[in-house]
Amino acid sequence: MSTPSTDLDTAAASGDRAPGPTITVAGLPASRSLSDINKLATQLVGHFADNVAPCGTLPGEQLHGDVTAVTQTCLRMAIEILDEQRLPGEEQLAQLREAAAQWAREGVPLDTIIHTYHEGIKIGFDLIAAKAGGDDLADLVSGFRLVMKLLDTFTVTVATAYVEEQRLVAGQHQSATQTLMSALLSGHTASSVARQTGLPVAQSYQVVSMTIAPHPDELDPRVNTKIAARRKLRRVQSSLATTFNSRALTLLSNNGGTVLIPADTDMPVLTGELLEDLSAVAEAPIIATHSIGTTDRIPELASESHELMDLVRAIRRPPGLYEMQDLLIEYQITRPGPARDHLAATLEPLDNHPELLETLRVHLDTGLNRKGTGRRMHIHPNTVDYRLRRITQTTGIDLALPEGISRAHIALLARDLEQQATRPTV
Repeated sequence: MSTPSTDLDTAAASGDRAPGPTITVAGLPASRSLSDINKLATQLVGHFADNVAPCGTLPGEQLHGDVTAVTQTCLRMAIEILDEQRLPGEEQLAQLREAAAQWAREGVPLDTIIHTYHEGIKIGFDLIAAKAGGDDLADLVSGFRLVMKLLDTFTVTVATAYVEEQRLVAGQHQSATQTLMSALLSGHTASSVARQTGLPVAQSYQVVSMTIAPHPDELDPRVNTKIAARRKLRRVQSSLATTFNSRALTLLSNNGGTVLIPADTDMPVLTGELLEDLSAVAEAPIIATHSIGTTDRIPELASESHELMDLVRAIRRPPGLYEMQDLLIEYQITRPGPARDHLAATLEPLDNHPELLETLRVHLDTGLNRKGTGRRMHIHPNTVDYRLRRITQTTGIDLALPEGISRAHIALLARDLEQQATRPTV
């Protein structure tokens, strides 16, 4: 007897019928156990409905229509491979691809579909093996190899079609999501946006501005930094989708962007704790600023959130979630105008003494701890004292007084904001 697996590979490559005798069991073609296609398909579909959970939730017309038709097609292919040792061609597999795409659109899990195919093959082979005697071992082994090749063909065909359909649906959803977000940020009315995209629009949103720091791999010259950045972004997007049940609208690049989270449902909004979790997923620090309000105020809230982000970055706040009430004083004092210009000018005498400016900044960061300032700057505490006296003489800011400390903080803030505003955009 020829070796079925070798003949089958040759036939698959050439498209011709493979040579070799029909696989037999108990003196009859092994396919005889599968020959009553309609009856066996009905029994298999009943088994699927009782034992494969989501199949039990499918409407009756699908079980007795699509699922039954696909099962009958698979049985015909099994008979053909056992009798002719020939894998099905592309045209024969078209029905399986179409069914897989339909089930993907309906949300039937891929693992359930694959499990159903495996279960059907198992039951069919058990029917064949049940009639085998001691003299049928060689044919039974050959038949098993053929059936495994058929199962491999089923699995690849179905999984490929399913994933391709999901990719298409995901692309369409992403396009609709981007359209929805752009419309909301532009101030379009909720009703017109809903009609345009077919997506639900909440009555209020948490508008988030987000800055994502580089992942360590993005700073490693030995690593493809673009790939590392894309992976980081995908982890962030996936985590946001999971946390907010795919309702969060995102417009993100590798460095951050804008997120709109529905705020009038039972879903959570972004909190400091959730942001910490998101940073852990990204494996990179994340700063976020946010405002919450009705949908018609989204353009105004987005502008406010991004303005807060500029402020947080200018005053070097650590990663975390910030809102207006966290920055009321800094926000008000640092509005562009004569007051901010005057505050920034307070420190201009230090422009020619960068060591004094740095000492002032570090001394404020350490909570006015002269020893801590010395350790961080690698200078003796006496040198710190000398520089602080120089700062007072040069600027008139006395860090020994509460009003001097407040003035120094605000002057540094105004200076940083002014420098950021005049810094050229790269």
